[in-house]
Amino acid sequence: MAEDGALGDQRRAAEVVQALGRHLSGLQEPGRDTRLRALRAIRAEVQERPLSAPVLQEVFAKQLLRPLVRCLVGDPAERCRELAVQLTCHGLSHGARPAEALPCLLPALAQRLCPPHGQSHEPCEELRLALIQLLSLLLELCEAALAPYLPEIIRILQATLLDPYPEVKRESCRCAVASARAMPEHFHMQSEFLIKPLMQTVSHQHFRVRVAVIQATGTVIQFGNGKSVDDVLSHLAQRLFDEIPQVRQAVTSVVGEWLLHLRDRYSYFHKLIPLLLSSFTDEMPENKQLAVSYWKRIGLQWEKENEDDLKDKLDFYSAPTHYPEGVVRPELGCRELVTRNLSKILPGLCHDITDWVEGTRIKASQLLFILLLHAEDHITQHMELLLRTLYRVCLDEENNVVRNCVKAAELIGTFVNPKVSLKLLVSALEKTPMPSYLMILAAVIRGCPRQVLKPHLSYLANTLSQPEICQRSEEVRINGKSKTVEKSMCSLAQVQHLSGFLDLYKQHIDQLMEWVSVSHDGWNCYSPELLQLDVIATHSGPIIGEALQDFILILKTCLQPTKDPPMRLKLFTILSQLLQKANETINSQGQFLSYLEIVIKDILAPNLQWHAGRTAAAIRTTAVSCLWALIYSGMLSPKEIFKLEDALMPQVIATLDEDSKMTRLMACRIVSVILNICGKEFDLDKLNKIYPELLKRLDDAAHDVRLAAAQALTNWFKCIRNEDEKNVLKSNIEFLYRELLIHLDDPDQNIQRAVLEVLKEGSVLYPELLVKEIEAVEHKHRTPVYCNQLLQHIQSTGE
Repeated sequence: MAEDGALGDQRRAAEVVQALGRHLSGLQEPGRDTRLRALRAIRAEVQERPLSAPVLQEVFAKQLLRPLVRCLVGDPAERCRELAVQLTCHGLSHGARPAEALPCLLPALAQRLCPPHGQSHEPCEELRLALIQLLSLLLELCEAALAPYLPEIIRILQATLLDPYPEVKRESCRCAVASARAMPEHFHMQSEFLIKPLMQTVSHQHFRVRVAVIQATGTVIQFGNGKSVDDVLSHLAQRLFDEIPQVRQAVTSVVGEWLLHLRDRYSYFHKLIPLLLSSFTDEMPENKQLAVSYWKRIGLQWEKENEDDLKDKLDFYSAPTHYPEGVVRPELGCRELVTRNLSKILPGLCHDITDWVEGTRIKASQLLFILLLHAEDHITQHMELLLRTLYRVCLDEENNVVRNCVKAAELIGTFVNPKVSLKLLVSALEKTPMPSYLMILAAVIRGCPRQVLKPHLSYLANTLSQPEICQRSEEVRINGKSKTVEKSMCSLAQVQHLSGFLDLYKQHIDQLMEWVSVSHDGWNCYSPELLQLDVIATHSGPIIGEALQDFILILKTCLQPTKDPPMRLKLFTILSQLLQKANETINSQGQFLSYLEIVIKDILAPNLQWHAGRTAAAIRTTAVSCLWALIYSGMLSPKEIFKLEDALMPQVIATLDEDSKMTRLMACRIVSVILNICGKEFDLDKLNKIYPELLKRLDDAAHDVRLAAAQALTNWFKCIRNEDEKNVLKSNIEFLYRELLIHLDDPDQNIQRAVLEVLKEGSVLYPELLVKEIEAVEHKHRTPVYCNQLLQHIQSTGE
């Protein structure tokens, strides 16, 4: 019977081969339609008629394979190549021995999908997808028989993983998975070559591609070289921030499988555990539950693998007497895994928790809480690093980060002996009594069991009651209770039979100034004495003028460039506020000018020097503001302004180029006033240095600065009245004429009029020269009316 069946198959195969003969010859014809008819006829013979597997194998292997491969590789018609792929897939899937096609078919696929340099690959994306699906079919049918062709398969996948067509990428990922599973003993030698193209595709815009790449990466490394974990970790970590839940789920599954089955997983526990535990806080319940499920399995597996090491803990270890409410205690294996890897995880986590990206900081702070929940009393050995990080992070602007870190600090109170934790916290608080330190201390106290904390309450109370701690404030400012304070001051004055709170200040000003100035050399922006000085100086009115010596001494000490920058900003603000009403405050006794030299040389000059950074720029702005307030106050005589100019003019000129509009504006006004009052006393070298800087300000983006610069240039021209000076400065004056005429075309009419006034003032020096410059550019001006007005002014002045 078997022989009869075999003979029948042979006869049927011979009949089909004979029928195909004339159609196969048609594949060689140059006409597209002829070749297409031949392929359709072949399809009718072998695909649309029922053929047994042996018959189809005989026909496919001996007659069809090579012609179909030639068509697949070289036919110029897309439809012909498409039919060739379909017929090849049919022959492989229904034939008896598909592996016999590999020597012919694999090189053809490689030629079409990853051709050598200079040769063209398949241009049609649908056909590239069909070809990679053909490779997938071969992997399914042939499995280990493909081992000799693995290098070619890897080379194909390296190219198709980067294919622009998303469906080709996804099918290539499936092929990568199939290759790993089909020939694991050979695949691990080649797996590393797929990591780079996979990671180049992992952030693709289509989420299904991202999911496929992550899944393929998991399998490629699972069956390949475990060392590739290092190459993909950062990419997988980034995908945990993906907005698509399926992508995050894929990462969780891959990491969970690695932690369970990766051959070298013990070497990578400290790198993989943070990724899996990060999914505990995923916004999707399904992803969170998946991570929890994997973690329990991983912990139980690790317990079984290390049962001898954990024997005592499994038999005798008891649960803590105090545990956070509403939290399920992790399995022993899970806790041990975290505890044994925490020293490797924490440094990187503490770096991420201060990252500049907000999302990274939030994720890291959530992970910190989870890790500490697992570590329990083993937190103790990491206290210094943890506290240092928590102090810094509690200053974060993102509330979620701060909230998570406070929760982590509460776990320190729960699990760490207060003898250890409070000693470290109080020691740091005494050295640097910052608000964030108090925040962490409060969280630790909240987390600590009452009975355990009770013996330490007296120690805590004594520490917190120290003035340098309990009087600190995060921001030195007067809050909304100022009216209540003033009312209390009035009540206190009434009790002492004084007419008002100013008399109260007058009676105690010496003691108050002595009290706040005791430690002024060590102040910073958080010092309570700075807040107290602010209140005394700004609320005591004319009484501060009676304590000028102490006040100026504090300013001189605290406004040195080496002192705390935020504190200096605050003190300059106070000084500027007082100078605006000088005769009603610091000069109420007419004594301020006796300290003018100290104010100029020891306070203003050092802070007007240029230093890099935004804070330094802000300090220069406040210093210029104080200088302007001092000049504007009217206290200074021309002689004193000249003294001020001699000490500060170079620094003021330098501030004309500051980024701050307010600084540039005030600097222009200061220069203008100085030129107006004592400019006629300047030597020519000084005048030469001033006008180019003022001229640059006429191009300033700020309208007010341009107007102030124009006024200053008007005063500059007034400084030249001597014929000798005119002659020496002639070329400079000519240059000024030329540049100022350009600014007569300023888009703003107010600026045009201001520049016109400058030119009118300057025209008295060399009127003929100015007329010549006007005539040279008059035809270019959009607003010739101002040129005409200027010419009329010169003419009337000359007459």
